[in-house]
Amino acid sequence: MADQVRIPPLANLARAILPALVLLLALAAPQSALAQSRNQRQDPVVVAPPPANPLTYVDLVELAQASDLVLRAEIARQTVVPPERSPGLAPGQVRLYVEAVTQALLAGSGPVGETQAFLLDLPLDARGRRPNIRRQVFLLFARRVEGRPIGQTAQIQLVGRQAIQPVDPLLEQRVRHVLTQLVQADRPPMISGVREIISVPGNLVGESESQMFLDTLDGAPVSLTVLRRPGMAPSWGVSWTEIVDSAARPPAPETLEWYALACFLPRELPAGAFIQRDPDSRGRARADYALVLAQLGNCERSGL
Repeated sequence: MADQVRIPPLANLARAILPALVLLLALAAPQSALAQSRNQRQDPVVVAPPPANPLTYVDLVELAQASDLVLRAEIARQTVVPPERSPGLAPGQVRLYVEAVTQALLAGSGPVGETQAFLLDLPLDARGRRPNIRRQVFLLFARRVEGRPIGQTAQIQLVGRQAIQPVDPLLEQRVRHVLTQLVQADRPPMISGVREIISVPGNLVGESESQMFLDTLDGAPVSLTVLRRPGMAPSWGVSWTEIVDSAARPPAPETLEWYALACFLPRELPAGAFIQRDPDSRGRARADYALVLAQLGNCERSGL
């Protein structure tokens, strides 16, 4: 479609506020082969290929934490924003003014408009044609734009490059799981460092216990304990209270407890945190800390 698409009268009011809402995004939206074939027969506009990497648990937690609202919505209209009104637009992309009909509010407080309007930058295809995402359903992670309603349409700003995702049942289930965790009253504190470290040998050869007391943003107590016993695999656990519990266990994967440790523990123990000065005690503590990090695994983000 070679002709420049003009903004219809319905979007004139929105066009006046576009420079204040610039958001650079890149999203691919999949369709079935049948739907793609039908669209290509009726309209030369094509849909970009789907993203290569699925969102990780860390991605979902951080998207949800950055958002005022998380909702499912169907794209009703899209309008090309002229290049002269698209500051910062990357080469090979097009900026769209998008209106989406709200289907469900997954998280957020306060009233939600029937329609959400936002800006979206998408890549052109190999022939320079714009993508068509109308009638597709997405999960949106967004912030409200206060004071900018247009009738029944609310202005929102997506919170990042991954903040608009094609809906599928598994993804929505994972998102709802994360949102449920985030509203629980007993959320773990945010880790900011390691404050004190001590490691003592036991009475038997190969027996030892290391304790690491962590700093948190709100001052809440958190400690790690690593136990080694002869003839047994080393074990470790985390205590979220002032009581250091030798029976504590590691956090389960894809929980906020795991996220707090895997994503915010330092990669190495700070030299100033060691209570003991002898090399043996420090060596045991470093080995035990390395065990904790290895068993937690990486704080993986998809990097999209």
